[in-house]
Amino acid sequence: MTKQSRSLDSGWTLRLAGGAAPAEVAGLRDEAVPAQVPGCVHADLLAAGLIPDPYRDLNELEVAWAGRADWRYDTALAEAPPGFERTDLVFDGLDTVARVLLDGQELGRTRNMHRSYRFDVTGRVRDGSALSVMFTSAYTEAESLRERLGARPNEYPEPFNYIRKMAASFGWDWGPTLVTAGIWRPVRLESWSTARLASVRPLVTVTGADGRIEAHVELERTASGADRELTLTIEAAGHTAVQAVSSGSTVIVLEVPGPELWWPRGYGDQPLYDCVVTLSDAGRVLDRWERRVGFRTVELDRSPDEHGTAFTLRVNGQPIFARGVNWIPDDALPARVTPERYRRRLVQAAEAGVDLVRVWGGGIYEDRAFYDACDELGLMVWQDFLFACAAYPEEQPLRGEIEAEARENVTRLSPHASLVLWNGNNENLWGFRDWGWEPRLAGDSWGEGYYLGLLPRVVAELDPTRPYQAGSPWSGSWDHHPNDPAHGPSHFWEAWNRRDYGDYLGHVPRFAAEFGWQAPPAHATLREWLGDDPLASTSPGMLHHQKAEDGNGKLDRGLAHHFTVPCDFDQWHYLTQVNQARAIATGVAHWRSHWPVCGGTVVWQLNDCWPVTSWAAIDGAERLKPLYHELRRLYADRLLTFQSRDGARVLAADNQSPEPWQGTAVVRRLRADGTGLAEEHVPFTVPPRSVALLPLTAEVAEIKDAAGELLVADAGGLRDVVLGGPDKEFGYPPAELDLRLDVSGGTLMVVITARAFVRDLLLQADRLGPAATADRGLVTLLPGESVTITVSGLPAADAARLDAAAVRSALFCVNAAEGASRP
Repeated sequence: MTKQSRSLDSGWTLRLAGGAAPAEVAGLRDEAVPAQVPGCVHADLLAAGLIPDPYRDLNELEVAWAGRADWRYDTALAEAPPGFERTDLVFDGLDTVARVLLDGQELGRTRNMHRSYRFDVTGRVRDGSALSVMFTSAYTEAESLRERLGARPNEYPEPFNYIRKMAASFGWDWGPTLVTAGIWRPVRLESWSTARLASVRPLVTVTGADGRIEAHVELERTASGADRELTLTIEAAGHTAVQAVSSGSTVIVLEVPGPELWWPRGYGDQPLYDCVVTLSDAGRVLDRWERRVGFRTVELDRSPDEHGTAFTLRVNGQPIFARGVNWIPDDALPARVTPERYRRRLVQAAEAGVDLVRVWGGGIYEDRAFYDACDELGLMVWQDFLFACAAYPEEQPLRGEIEAEARENVTRLSPHASLVLWNGNNENLWGFRDWGWEPRLAGDSWGEGYYLGLLPRVVAELDPTRPYQAGSPWSGSWDHHPNDPAHGPSHFWEAWNRRDYGDYLGHVPRFAAEFGWQAPPAHATLREWLGDDPLASTSPGMLHHQKAEDGNGKLDRGLAHHFTVPCDFDQWHYLTQVNQARAIATGVAHWRSHWPVCGGTVVWQLNDCWPVTSWAAIDGAERLKPLYHELRRLYADRLLTFQSRDGARVLAADNQSPEPWQGTAVVRRLRADGTGLAEEHVPFTVPPRSVALLPLTAEVAEIKDAAGELLVADAGGLRDVVLGGPDKEFGYPPAELDLRLDVSGGTLMVVITARAFVRDLLLQADRLGPAATADRGLVTLLPGESVTITVSGLPAADAARLDAAAVRSALFCVNAAEGASRP
């Protein structure tokens, strides 16, 4: 009989099982509330009206008690289906420390959010059987282990490094402290006979023009199936292989002549093939496993050269400049992230030109829906193992949990063509060397044995088709500093923390794996989630939703390098968003121009997990910051920017497209009023996937009046603009703009014509309506130039009522911020 699976995701209740709680919640010891599974305690309490929304105002502080309480989930089961030899209770994810009881009898205990669990309940499930999951506070477990194993350095004041749970649950410099508990992934009963597919691990390779699927299969058998010879069948791409199997572990191989290759987006298509493995007994199907796979090769070029040690991904032999973003959990309560939400966010990444997403090590191994979407969209996945910014003990029980977690997740994710790199940790090798850990540890274990021993061994055994990197940053060995830009991936945080984004220009890394600049979320997001009235950078809600150490101080010091002090909150809000976009543009454009020495940039970060001032391009309410639109320019196949080489200004024409780029760049030196001072036409031809550095004459390139001149380069619809000096010292003319509005339904077309030079014009569409979005971000216009901005998401009646004055109130530009008139 074919295996049957029955979901147990409904009918659950939640009650308090221990720990202090507010009076309105204390009654849950005797009276339960409905629980959503998959889900978590915080979401259930919120749905029951027992806690305020922790994302609003300072409510995070009011719900902190929930993370220190113990909780109980209960449901009643229906009888297991008859006729099967074995019935298993399967939890895909329990968060985190739990006892599982059936009719009051303990089935087992768990202590790892990142694993699944299976319990044999054969003959024990009857109608009305009581299933309970008792959760102990993650704090209780972590603090107990810290007491037993000894303190280890940690860059945050919470004990996340003592428990296998999402580290960011304990707060981060962009996230709230919401220490969750709950059945966070699906739960089911599985009934089967004879044997089942315990795991299938397909290793997909390409040699020459032909593909090969080597499926490593683990079987679990019942007593009656122990001595039977069973049949495995694998099907893919119209080909089939059949094999008899008598042991618990076997390998079945399918040769696939001439498959179409899977490519990252921008390099080719993403063909995916259904791969089906079937287990049979005398022609009777017992179990079936199905995934989609893609045929491609992936290598990490770490060759030594005259610049140091390379760090360049090659897919199907093609070296790739990675246009990446760092990904954090998309919600601080991760069970709330649906497949649809994953796809929205990843489509946004692809539409911004991104081709690589790094799953950061303080989060989770994401749901299958995340990796499926990356497979389909051509987004390469750099997957961290889950270690971040702390020393991790290597003693038991952590070591055994970590090996089991790594083995399960390497197996689970191995079918995905998008997965191109395993990474051992985030910043821990760097932390050991630079953050004062070594003397504080005094010889205690801290994780090195995981990153340089256990994890590479697991990957070599289970997934030799993909490269493994011990950490980010990591120079490849202790012979070099862990964050040496000349060797391997580097993180660049001095610019944000202590200097200015011009600091990026002093480095040519082999791979820029982390760098970023903060900005507040959209204005409508602040109005939606904060009760501050008036809004100010130092109002209570704004300060609480700024988690970085001295975050506002760094924002203000970053502004001071370039702008005069903002006169009000609206200017501060606008200018910090401008500064974020410019900072990332400075780094990406500079490092792109050094391809192939620099193998890629991975911006920190794509997304947010709640409404917060952060480094994200998409805020916690899913609204786009100006940085998102700037990424679309920076990560386009072709980019034109002014750069410097050997003290001279040049024009970099970066062509990451598959076709040659041929054209003529028009480079002008202008006065602030638009008067032309010098002009040069520079013909160029750039081969595919290459960068050309175009020399410029001194007459055009050398600005004579820093306060009154600018450079403009145009080619193929692309533009770059450079001022003679900082904005605060530049003689901006008044921002003279003509507006024309065209309305069709809820779509508003705003046609803006500049009568003077206008720098970084921004229409904050969410000020016209909370659901309104604009199709572009920052725009710079020369006198006489026009731009059309399309605003969507307004109710038709609201769009019809808008006039030029209303639209002008949502327009901002640097001219006005620097003392010239409002647009």
